[in-house]
Amino acid sequence: MKNTFRPISLYLYLALSLLIVSSAFADDQNPEIQLTDAFPNIKLKAPIMIAIPPDGSNRHFLVQQTGKIYILPNDHSDSHTQVFLDISDRIPAKKANEEGLLNLSFHPKFKQNKKFYIHYTQYNPRRNVISEFRFSAADPDKADMTTERIIMELRQPFPNHNSGNMLFGPDGYLFICFGDGGKANDPHNLAQNLWVLNVKILRIDVDSRDGALQYGIPKDNPFVKKKGVRPEIWAYGLRNPWGIYIDPVTKDFWCADVGQGLWEEIDIIVKGGNYGWNYYEGLHRFLIRKQQPPKDSKFIEPIFEYNHIYGLSITGGVVYRGKKIPDLYGWYIYADWKFGTIWALRYENGKVTNNVAILKPSLEEKIQPTAFNLDPEGEIYVLNYDGRIFKITKPD
Repeated sequence: MKNTFRPISLYLYLALSLLIVSSAFADDQNPEIQLTDAFPNIKLKAPIMIAIPPDGSNRHFLVQQTGKIYILPNDHSDSHTQVFLDISDRIPAKKANEEGLLNLSFHPKFKQNKKFYIHYTQYNPRRNVISEFRFSAADPDKADMTTERIIMELRQPFPNHNSGNMLFGPDGYLFICFGDGGKANDPHNLAQNLWVLNVKILRIDVDSRDGALQYGIPKDNPFVKKKGVRPEIWAYGLRNPWGIYIDPVTKDFWCADVGQGLWEEIDIIVKGGNYGWNYYEGLHRFLIRKQQPPKDSKFIEPIFEYNHIYGLSITGGVVYRGKKIPDLYGWYIYADWKFGTIWALRYENGKVTNNVAILKPSLEEKIQPTAFNLDPEGEIYVLNYDGRIFKITKPD
């Protein structure tokens, strides 16, 4: 009898959970925004990010998941793009939709050393690769492919939940995100396993070496010299981070974590933090994981969540610090990839004080935001899955 009613109880729980409406959702659309074509004559499908090197050049590098990095034209009305790097021959045509070229990060001292880092996937065996390259000395519009130095490789059990996000922190160390390796439910229970690097945010020093590693371990990482724990780990218990950002004003480390069955979440990452997956999805016990968490477990709750009435896959964003939309200053801008809604979230004194939809989905125009990136003035680009590049602007 118990076996008969257990799934019914589970389905009832799921149904009731979906009826929960977060009180932090406001129906108004203030402040209002619009999306304008930033590069109206350019459309490169599956853009992952726009990166701008810290050298004052204002050059825009667009990363395409299918394996190329393009330099966009200075004249935004131009249609010409320059291929800067091409590893599309390493990425099979029938790749899974979460594999490929996933990130580009410029070294903080790029102006002096011309180094940059990419995160991509490989096969036989299936793995994630973090590599260092340099710009070509002969042609500043080309990567020197002979300079590749593989920093790290991580085996993956399945083709999805790779994450791939990276960024350099204010202290010059590189943060790297990995997802739980794929399939549903974290079947290998990697999220809470501190002896693997899957489902973790790592922090490494690309300018030094520790033993046989091609990188160094910062001495102030939270698990340095702790037995049974990889010292690269900065935080853990995330499912598939998609969008990380460190606010230069508050130093808050934002992370959007894609949920599974019911909840999408936004976290503030702290040193050594455990964010609960796969014991928790958002604020809620993940019932598929029948084991109870260890009694000494300390999970950090997300600052915000939304259920699958509102969307199915969160795309993490940025905190707006530009000047053209004063009403948005200090708000965190994020979206749902599946539904296309763009929200602004206000986070003050350790809590969310407001969350409003500033752009709602339209049947006439399909919006699927893959990333939010900033221009040199702090204005926001929105990359769309179909290849369009928008900018958030204030309506006339």
